[in-house]
Formats: sequence, C-alpha cells, structure tokens
Amino acid sequence: MSFEVLALAPIAFLGALVYGITGFGAALIAIPLATHFVPLRFALAVFVLLDLANSLRIGLEAPRHVVRGEVVRLVPMILAGTVLGVTALVNLPRRGALLALGVFVVAFALYSLFSRGPRGTLGRAWAWPAGLAGGITSSMFGAGGPPYAIYLSQRNLSKETFRATLAVTSIASIALRLAAFSLTGLMSDLAVWVAAAVALPAAWIGISVASRLFRRIRRETLMRAVALMLLASGGSLVLRALG
Repeated sequence: MSFEVLALAPIAFLGALVYGITGFGAALIAIPLATHFVPLRFALAVFVLLDLANSLRIGLEAPRHVVRGEVVRLVPMILAGTVLGVTALVNLPRRGALLALGVFVVAFALYSLFSRGPRGTLGRAWAWPAGLAGGITSSMFGAGGPPYAIYLSQRNLSKETFRATLAVTSIASIALRLAAFSLTGLMSDLAVWVAAAVALPAAWIGISVASRLFRRIRRETLMRAVALMLLASGGSLVLRALG
C-alpha cells in the first residue's frame, strides 16, 4: 500500500474531528491537505465517500434530535439547487460567483462573531434560499455547508438539534455529489474505494473523539466554532477565486 494512500488516514481524522464538532467543514480541511499527496480528482472521490459515511453516522447517532420540519424545507431546494448548479449555472463566470459567495460567508461570520444582538431570528421561509444556495454551491464549488449552517445557526436550535439536523441535510447534498461523480466515471477507480476503506477507521475515530468533545461544550461555544468555520470557509473561497 502506497504512502500516499496511508497519508489520507490522519487527514481523514482531522476532517472528521472538525465535522463531528461543527456539523460541516470536513472537506474544507481535508481536500487542500490531501492534494499534497494525491491528485485533486482522486481526493474528491475518496472524501465524498468519507463525508457520506460521516454524515450518516452523525445523522443516525441521535435521530430524535433531527428537526424533520427543517429537513423537509431544505432538502427539496438542495435538489433543485444541485440541478441548477450542474446545468443552467455551469457556464456562469465561476471565479466571480466564487468570490461573491466567499465575501458573503466571511461577512456573515464576522457579524456572528462580533454581534451582540439577539440570535435565532430567521424565519422558516429562509430555508428555501438557504437550501437552493447550498445545492448550487455544493455542485459548483464543493462548498454546500455554509448556507445550511448560516440558516440553522439562526433558528434558535439546541446544539444537539443543530448538529443532527445539519448532518441530515448534508446527506442529500453529498449523495447527489456522489451520484454526479459516479456518472462521470470518477468512482470507477478501485483505488478510490481502497483508499476510502483504509481512511474510514481514522475518520470514525475522529467522529468519536468529536462526539465526546461535543457533549462538553455549550451551545454558545458551538455557535462560535461554527462562525469560525464559516470564516475559514469563506476565506478559502475568496483565496480560490483570487488565486
């Protein structure tokens, strides 16, 4: 087994640790690190499998915490957004759209970190644009998590319901991405599945460690961690757009 494949295991652990605490952000951590060892297409294929496994584990860990109404509102728009992302919007200037998304996410993250106003004020109708935006950005940029996290972080959910609901909504987005990769032949390489199988135990150890940490932190601490992840996410999108 090659060193490159083995190197993906600690990266998978780190990504899963972040994901297990905040409910998103694994790919933003793992993909840039993984591309130092394997080609980008290979890294995307491996980590879409790991992301799906991690989201299923978090989503099924405590299903009673999932707010089904939020999922019902978000998922149809995620599907619609994914279709738009791979068809009608595929010819738009990707660099400009990526930059705009990054600036928006950074601005919201800074607002969340420094605002002292009331939280949990977004109405249910905001689920529609959040789901649509997440579906579009997931298929176009591989960054669907921030719109979902922005919406759910402002719905006055407990930390348990926030993480569980975010994980379940992510399942739809990741599954659609996996289907798209399969249609393009990206998942036909046996080495992708071998690498994912090697890295999966490390990823699930990361989830287990994160779950223990998660039970010890307050909701306010979690929301601050989400804001910091959004800041990192938006910053990475801006750098990708300007690079």
